[in-house]
Amino acid sequence: MSPEFGSYAEFVAVPASHAYPIPESLDINTAGALLCAHGTAYHALKQRASLKAGETLLVTGAAGGTGLAAVQLGHAFGARVIAVCSSAKKGQTAKQHGADTVIDTSKEDLRDAIRHLTNGLGADVIFDPVGGEMATTLSRSVAWNGRWLVIGFAAGGIPEVPLNLPLVKGYSIVGVFWGNFCAREPDLARANHQSLFEMAASGRISPHIHSIMPLDDATRALEMIEGRAVHGKVLLKPSPD
Repeated sequence: MSPEFGSYAEFVAVPASHAYPIPESLDINTAGALLCAHGTAYHALKQRASLKAGETLLVTGAAGGTGLAAVQLGHAFGARVIAVCSSAKKGQTAKQHGADTVIDTSKEDLRDAIRHLTNGLGADVIFDPVGGEMATTLSRSVAWNGRWLVIGFAAGGIPEVPLNLPLVKGYSIVGVFWGNFCAREPDLARANHQSLFEMAASGRISPHIHSIMPLDDATRALEMIEGRAVHGKVLLKPSPD
């Protein structure tokens, strides 16, 4: 097997550009949890959004792997982070990892909450791995000169956005695909990942590992993710012989 990005197997072959030595100061679990979710969030916030200190960053699905990575990095970059979560427990996880404020969609109207928390201005950057029906609200909640980062569609539906809104509100809709980025710009991707290792080694970020499961339990791990029961990352490890 020679997949570009990992596989549920004990051994894989990858291009040399996609292999990274682990710093001595990091354990393999922390290093293994960093690259995909944090790599996506770092690329999104640094290269695609040019997030600046003092800006407001809104993160949907903020207790999931990629969302929680964006919360941590947004906080580390000096942004004001608003985490959007579907329960109080997930909101607590987001707060523990750097969110300044949490919107609990099980209790609050998302659009009203964003309007209140941003004084009607909207968020400078929206990091959205959820998609679906939430996009209707997000399309009306981006600030002037804002950037709406399209990360994925965890909710299942691919939304249709009225293009008059970015026109009259002066914001950008920006796609983020970490896999293509790594393949097309491997040198920049390597620099990003080195920065992530350094941030983790210094304690500025720390991936939240929900659980470590044996490789044979990959199906159960995916079911946990599908059931939205995971906060942060699940790691799969081959059983030692």
